[in-house]
Amino acid sequence: MNDTTAALKESVGRYGVWAGGLRVDGPHDHGARTEAAAEAERLGFGALWLGGNTSAADATPLIEATSRLVVATSIQSVWEHEASATAADFAELEVAHPGRFVLGLGVSHGPAVKGYSRPYSKMAGYVDELDRAGMPAHRRLLAALGPKMLELSRDRAAGAIPYLVTPEHTAKAREILGAGPLLAPEFKVVLDDDPSSARATARAYLALYLQLPNYTQNFLRLGFTDADVADGGSDRLIDAVFAWGDEGTIRRRIDEFHAAGADHVALQVVQDGGLDAPLPRDGWRRLASLLA
Repeated sequence: MNDTTAALKESVGRYGVWAGGLRVDGPHDHGARTEAAAEAERLGFGALWLGGNTSAADATPLIEATSRLVVATSIQSVWEHEASATAADFAELEVAHPGRFVLGLGVSHGPAVKGYSRPYSKMAGYVDELDRAGMPAHRRLLAALGPKMLELSRDRAAGAIPYLVTPEHTAKAREILGAGPLLAPEFKVVLDDDPSSARATARAYLALYLQLPNYTQNFLRLGFTDADVADGGSDRLIDAVFAWGDEGTIRRRIDEFHAAGADHVALQVVQDGGLDAPLPRDGWRRLASLLA
């Protein structure tokens, strides 16, 4: 592991929070977003992962509202942002706030992108352009699920930020990445110990993702069946990709990712209401307490 990757691992720590409601064009105003970022920092989380198709413009006000928190895109779509402009935005933020911004890149999904084709080649070409524009590889991460994209994360970035995965995927990803690169999977948490209501909340949130082949194909690679990904997802699938239950159970489920090889886990508190729900600051407090 080189010194730059080691520094990134140290700065993000073992836990971060992933939130889809922190985009500038999202449902929450500037004050709500910056206050949430400041609280995440006070609670001891090392990184704030901006969900959805985000960019440096979304990260900037949150970096300015905090003093040490790493803010990362999770993800910025390579289809919607020019590499040269991305590198310039990174350089500007790096001058103003050294070490505070990390670029998380992803290839999005076919149903969301007109003209979507050859996503691996698109990502490889994009990182080529970033290299030519002078953006350092050790400050970017790739949203990698399959083996080829994980290899690209190992060879052309600081590591990988897999989304909607299991500890079994983390173990496979670590084997491909090797010991050095950062591996920071996202993991969804429903803070509810009632099986019926917790699974209902999880299933409603998962519905969108089950329409996206990138995720369903990854579930099949992990040993789930067509029946598991049909009709809103089986209980087996729900229980694998969401943590729910009492605090001890949730802590154990998070620990499974570290035991499988994760350096950092990006925790997403899932609640009813989706992006229109209040930012889950109470959930972050509860997670911080059980992780202390």
